Amino acid sequence: MGAPAPIRFGTDGWRAVIGDDFTYANVRRLADAAGRVIAEDTPGGEVLVGYDTRFQAAAFAASAAGVLAAHGLRVRLSTCALPTPALSWATDRSDAVGAIMLTASHNPARWLGLKVKTADGGSAPPAVTGRVEAAVPDTPPPPERDGTYTVDDLTTDYLGALRALVDGEAIRSAGLRVVVDPLYGAGQGMLAQVMRDLGVSEVLELHGEYNPSFGGLHPEPIPPHVDEGRRLVREGGFDAAFFTDGDADRIGAADRHGEFVNPHRIFALVVRNLVEAKGMRGAVVKTLSTSVLLDRVCQRLDLECETTPIGFKYIYERMLAGGVMIGGEESGGIGIPSHVPERDGLAMALLLTEMMAKRGLGLAELVEDLFAMTGPMEYRRADIRIEPAERDTFAAQVPSIEREEIAGLAVRGLDRRDGVKFLLPDDAWLLLRPSGTEPLVRVYAEAPSMGVVDDLLEAGRELVTGAA
Repeated sequence: MGAPAPIRFGTDGWRAVIGDDFTYANVRRLADAAGRVIAEDTPGGEVLVGYDTRFQAAAFAASAAGVLAAHGLRVRLSTCALPTPALSWATDRSDAVGAIMLTASHNPARWLGLKVKTADGGSAPPAVTGRVEAAVPDTPPPPERDGTYTVDDLTTDYLGALRALVDGEAIRSAGLRVVVDPLYGAGQGMLAQVMRDLGVSEVLELHGEYNPSFGGLHPEPIPPHVDEGRRLVREGGFDAAFFTDGDADRIGAADRHGEFVNPHRIFALVVRNLVEAKGMRGAVVKTLSTSVLLDRVCQRLDLECETTPIGFKYIYERMLAGGVMIGGEESGGIGIPSHVPERDGLAMALLLTEMMAKRGLGLAELVEDLFAMTGPMEYRRADIRIEPAERDTFAAQVPSIEREEIAGLAVRGLDRRDGVKFLLPDDAWLLLRPSGTEPLVRVYAEAPSMGVVDDLLEAGRELVTGAA
């Protein structure tokens, strides 16, 4: 047999299919490398280890914990599956010098992955993950060399922090009825319990039991994966539904009509709540693919709005510089650094619940009120699957793509920080971005009406297939 395949970190950790590349041998190889790097920087330091609800995730995490402990590190393994933001919060509020999270986030159930966290709970930067990649051995350390670790509760204090994040008295008096759907992920039981603790009148939890196959659901909080919750909120007369992904760091929602409230609108609503109800101030950081609604809200509230390339790691880097109130991306990952410098879907659901309670409005009405401030904007994304060679050809052509008009609209400017973004009249835009890990090109569009959005997406498809 030849040397094993190298382990490479993507935009947020390493992920692979369970039983294919995600094996005990590879997890132990990667944990050995992470342990070596952490021990070099902070000998004897404390490291936390967590895991989500996927097949064998707890056993993989225990194996990684033993390998880490063999490097002389003090390792604490979670007693149960937990959200990534819970592990990040516990890391930030303890003496831990880092953490390891076993999760594949919003990927399908057959995938699992490993994230490395820094002492503040944020994702390890490329400088750290590059060292870990370079240190991965060809063979895993044998089990007889494993060190001793402890098993500890890493969730209780985090859940207390979530309760303290919002106005419990306002929520208790509002008489709200909500649906909570963790999509079988690591948020199961937790968001529902916090909602009940805060006095939400009725909480119906879907897919809150352990099911490592996720019942065939794709744990990403967008349609069609959230359609059951959307139907129940409409038919049951609930006020809202909240959805989280596999590791509960992303958020989706539905209003009382069962209409999906996309993350752009959630992000904008939370910004308003932080400023208008909590008196918070600071920069708002969004990625290139996130709605112009954020720019408009910030303009009205006299906040600085900054744009980064796509990926929460860029938002995290800006958080480290200070002065950031909130940061988020179009995929539903939104974080408040004063809470934890990581995305937190549970926190966002609670802040929306608080806003509904204090304003006496449902999500549909809150969105209407938002549009009264900003004007309406519609958004959609399409993923165009092409052959890997075609993807590479298109990626090579991106720096030279020029157009004077798109779908009959004059191109007023170009942004090439991440793919190519065409800036159009009325704040409309079209973004073409080749995936760095999959054979596809992501096409994003936003405009004041869905008809224009659809025209832009079609024009984007033609640009991609014509160039490829």
